[in-house]
Amino acid sequence: MKDWAKTLVAPETTILSVVHGINEADLQVALVVDDQRRLLGIVTDGDIRRAILRQVSFDKPVSEIMNPAPITCPAGESRERVQATMTAASLRFLPMVDAEGRVVSVCTLENLLASPQRSNTVVLMAGGMGTRLRPLTNDIPKPLLRVGGKPLLEIILEGFIAQGFHNFYLAVNYKAQMIKDYFQDGGAFGVSIRYLEENQRLGTCGALTLLPERPTESLIVMNGDLLTTVDFGTLLDFHDEHGAVATMAVREYDFQVPYGVVETDGHRILRLEEKPIQRFFVNAGIYALSPQVLDRLVPDRYMDITELFQNLLDDNHETAMFPIREYWLDIGRVDDFERANQEVHDILATSRRPQAQNGGGEW
Repeated sequence: MKDWAKTLVAPETTILSVVHGINEADLQVALVVDDQRRLLGIVTDGDIRRAILRQVSFDKPVSEIMNPAPITCPAGESRERVQATMTAASLRFLPMVDAEGRVVSVCTLENLLASPQRSNTVVLMAGGMGTRLRPLTNDIPKPLLRVGGKPLLEIILEGFIAQGFHNFYLAVNYKAQMIKDYFQDGGAFGVSIRYLEENQRLGTCGALTLLPERPTESLIVMNGDLLTTVDFGTLLDFHDEHGAVATMAVREYDFQVPYGVVETDGHRILRLEEKPIQRFFVNAGIYALSPQVLDRLVPDRYMDITELFQNLLDDNHETAMFPIREYWLDIGRVDDFERANQEVHDILATSRRPQAQNGGGEW
């Protein structure tokens, strides 16, 4: 891994800086070290997501969210022992340290093993009419609008393929034949593509009743108008680790009240706050669902995903939210479409560059 040194950070480095560094190095990990490069702790993608959920300020030092007792392996250990250690502890990366605890390299499971293949079903919602994008969608369905010279749905599909997914369903309605003619059975992309054809508007969940068989593994459902670099494998792992029957990917959304806010008790002023910022988590249009959830759906009945989640909550089923910190853009309006065309090349170049190899001839 030529760039493993880029994962090294000082304990006083801000969480925000570490997030940027993790994204740039594309390793999903940062190693917190002292000035002698002795390992003090480790920060993973999961640590950052948990910090988001706890609403930890990203101005705080990274030492506040690091794991101070990470698993390590002695430098020079055999490939077999390293792989056994990583497999036993379900690790994706492993710091290699010398006798003084100094980091000498980082091993990744991706470099030990072939790229994992995901057999999970992926359902992409591609049946919308794209009303807010008219007149662009008058003669072409939104999923076929070209972003950076390529149909948006093809970019989405390639993103999943790059992460090892190969079993796809496209839920289609508006100008469905154009989408089917373009993607056909997926053979040109080296994957399987089948279609869920709605004769009437069924909503996100209603379309899932058209699946010919119930999947045996958790499935991913995603709106077909999103440009994102989310790690879908991490989403599935998060879903399974939390024992959820349904997981919703969320984005942090904030807005600033343009006035001074007055908190009162009757006629008395208790507190003044000038232009406060309100923060919320909002639905990002990406979901992981366990197979048993599909049993709750009624054929030919319109049902959106929010209704499904509310029903699960009402019945005290375990649901989870997966915070997105990667690039994400909902292409719902013309200005979003224009922004996507401006940003797509840089985003995809960053998210799909090949995994670097270890320096010094290691794995």
